[in-house]
Amino acid sequence: MNFTTQLTEELKQLAGFSSSTPRRIEITDPDGLVLGIAVVAVDALSCAFESLTLHVPSLVGNESGVLQAWADALSARVTYLLENIGPIEIDKRSNQILIRSTPPDRTETGTQFYEVLLSAQSNGTFLFRRYRAENGQPGRESVDIHLTHETLRKLVGDLVGTIPQPE
Repeated sequence: MNFTTQLTEELKQLAGFSSSTPRRIEITDPDGLVLGIAVVAVDALSCAFESLTLHVPSLVGNESGVLQAWADALSARVTYLLENIGPIEIDKRSNQILIRSTPPDRTETGTQFYEVLLSAQSNGTFLFRRYRAENGQPGRESVDIHLTHETLRKLVGDLVGTIPQPE
């Protein structure tokens, strides 16, 4: 059973769930990929979650060029979120790439943006979150991501579909 089929089943089981404490969905595929979603609410059509992670063991220890290929392919394919995303910072020493909303959503009161961190350290990780920064306030705070079930399945499919094959 692939990720999207397993995710559909998990979301069906969680229909009606709502809590300030997230419930973690964790799905593993035969290739060793591990998808994790910290869900805070699920209804019949949509869900809200704090974060989405994807562990990709095949990326551990790879050069930043492999991550750059993933960042570029992912940014080109994921065009259906509230804002487009694109790589903004490459740390070759740490083998990490930071992807953010380009441009972020700016309002009179502040800014909201998606942030993705791709890393080839430890367990090869993709981390997806959304943040809000209020004008005149230091720092930022994490906010829940709201997606339909269909959009979440598409996002997961695009994450897996754009993973580069290390040489």
